Amino acid sequence: MSVEAIRIEDLRKTFTLHGQGGLELPVLRGVSLSVRSGECLALADPSGSGKSTLLRCVYGNYRPQAGRILVNHRGATVDIVSAEPRRVLEIRRRTVGYVSQFLRVIPRVPTLDVVAEPLRALGATREEAAARAASILDRLAIPQRLWSLSPVTFSGGEQQRVNIARGLVARHPILLLDEPTASLDAAGRARVADLIVEVRRRGTAIVGTFHDREVRDEVSTRVVTLHEAAA
Repeated sequence: MSVEAIRIEDLRKTFTLHGQGGLELPVLRGVSLSVRSGECLALADPSGSGKSTLLRCVYGNYRPQAGRILVNHRGATVDIVSAEPRRVLEIRRRTVGYVSQFLRVIPRVPTLDVVAEPLRALGATREEAAARAASILDRLAIPQRLWSLSPVTFSGGEQQRVNIARGLVARHPILLLDEPTASLDAAGRARVADLIVEVRRRGTAIVGTFHDREVRDEVSTRVVTLHEAAA
């Protein structure tokens, strides 16, 4: 049965530009929305409107000035805004996955280990984590000869596919996607779209921004703008 996975209530985020005399730049102005399991909510605003800021608030990277971000974490409702840092880290580990626009990894760590690490953090054995990592890397067409190499040496498109593999491998109940297909060719976009649809049908609640409108229309169940969400 579908359950509410995320509820955002009257979220407000302003950045202070200290290098410009303390100028305040409002980004999120009273955003309210909810997402249920098995839904993919796509944010369709233009660049610079605060879509990535919203995702980072949900992930706990940014602290808003007002509002609540309620997530269903293992059957309990937790407000990300007021949660202690240790609780936020636990929620990231077990409940909320995040695929950013850029892959950030430690140099010299093999690609297979980079992708498997979220599973290892959940207690999976090395063999179990490696097997699932290998499966998703194969589906994203990362050649096996590259799995022992660090992804810092890869092309932009290959790095992004590794980034997506790492974000999906742990099968979090909630998934945040920030332009996951922006640097991919048509074949890569199709593979990623197939995976996102599969994850959504499995019951994951997804909030995403999508550079490619065709991908957005394929994977999303609802499309909103932050302007509408703040109305």
